[in-house]
Amino acid sequence: MMRGEDVLAVQTTLSRLGFDCGHVDGVFGPDTESALLDFQRNCGLAADGVCGPFTARALEVNASRSGTGPGIAILRELARLGAVANLRGERLAIGHFGGVAPFVHQLSRDLRQRGANVVAVDHLDPATQAAAANRHGALVYVGFKTTTEPAAHVTYYSTSGFTSPGGEVLARQLAEHLTPWAPLPPTTEGRQLPILRETKMTAVLVQLGPVSRVNDDAAALTDAVVAALAAWSKAPTSV
Repeated sequence: MMRGEDVLAVQTTLSRLGFDCGHVDGVFGPDTESALLDFQRNCGLAADGVCGPFTARALEVNASRSGTGPGIAILRELARLGAVANLRGERLAIGHFGGVAPFVHQLSRDLRQRGANVVAVDHLDPATQAAAANRHGALVYVGFKTTTEPAAHVTYYSTSGFTSPGGEVLARQLAEHLTPWAPLPPTTEGRQLPILRETKMTAVLVQLGPVSRVNDDAAALTDAVVAALAAWSKAPTSV
């Protein structure tokens, strides 16, 4: 399970060449090994699952001839989200990292009333939360974390070679719908946070203000998040 920027670069190139390595997360797991083996076989190289000098050169040559398309990882996410029309029947994972259980409980209840299949995860370890969301087969993961700062900030998964299209759009929707609630205009940003990297679906992390304000305004905050998710589900890859 090697990980790092070199693995991320290999995954990005494989994805753009049409070899499905799963989530572009910088972790050399079984999906990446399978994609690399497939690439090696297609190029007539020794299929050993190791990105040695000959394989690295073959990736470089083929990448230079393929242009800069979106890659199979992005296309797979676009195809999955293209079938979404609303929240009814969709699997959602709602997580938090402590202190806002009342808010998350109310949010989960309201989403279930809209027909969504919701799993709530509250472990402090991002890997444990990601594993629970992955087991649930969630369409989207939305995590919440409190901060001492008053401003809200929404993060989606993005690397140098991959940006989650659904995550970026959802982050914008959340920022827009949180604007009346937040004391300062919410911001959005693409990053490689562990919870976003290890979830195998569209994912965002919402950093809110102090825990006391989140729980005191749980009703208004719930309405804003539900409205954002409902709006996103109608057009999950375009604002």
